[in-house]
Amino acid sequence: MISSKQIILSISTIFILTSCTSKSPYTNRSQMIFVSSSEEMALGEKSYKEALNEAKVINNTKDSQRIKIIGQKIAQVSQKNDFKWEFNLVEDDQANAFCLPGGKVVVYTGILKYAKNDDQLATVISHEIAHALARHGAERMSQNMVQQGVGMIGNIVVGATAPQYQNAFNMAYGAGSNLGVMLPYGRLQESEADEIGIYLMYNAGYNISEAIKFWENMNEGKSDRSDFFSTHPSSDTRISDIQKIINKINKDK
Repeated sequence: MISSKQIILSISTIFILTSCTSKSPYTNRSQMIFVSSSEEMALGEKSYKEALNEAKVINNTKDSQRIKIIGQKIAQVSQKNDFKWEFNLVEDDQANAFCLPGGKVVVYTGILKYAKNDDQLATVISHEIAHALARHGAERMSQNMVQQGVGMIGNIVVGATAPQYQNAFNMAYGAGSNLGVMLPYGRLQESEADEIGIYLMYNAGYNISEAIKFWENMNEGKSDRSDFFSTHPSSDTRISDIQKIINKINKDK
């Protein structure tokens, strides 16, 4: 039988973890992060090397130089002097890009058909850099660890009081926490990266109105989906939210 000490220890552990808070840049949203910056950047460096080893990196082309120039301009306004910035173009048909902790940015060639000018490419790079600045990866890791911890506590309590319902609890908790917490949390982070990215674009001197055109390009010819089961906001929601941020910046000029 599980002792009360084990339950108290588990609850105390979750309390300690959830007390580790910080603030995201620009939005000042409270975040729960208990992964250190050094640990996060070490993981980013490792993943970055692995990703490049498996990819075809494009060098000394007009597009690869554009990405480096645009990326460096955005990096200069990011106020992250501890990041060792790198910007690479990788041959891949996926319309994607990412920025790992420590400022390791990779842009796939597939995104270039949607980012039709430097301002639109800055939209992509700024958005990905925003994820790293806001430490969204470490935040998700922290959320997952707490999620597992809460599940463990539930298992302890149910196992001690009503073991016949333990499997049902596991199923309910898995579905409930995933749809109720983790997926909406992903959407929140995506929206926050959009917002931070617009401010980075603006501070770097890019035309923030082009962000709307980029997302319209991405949505062209695609049937939109509901927000509920997606880790990303729907295109209509995203464009509407970005327009509000642009309007606010223009009003505050």
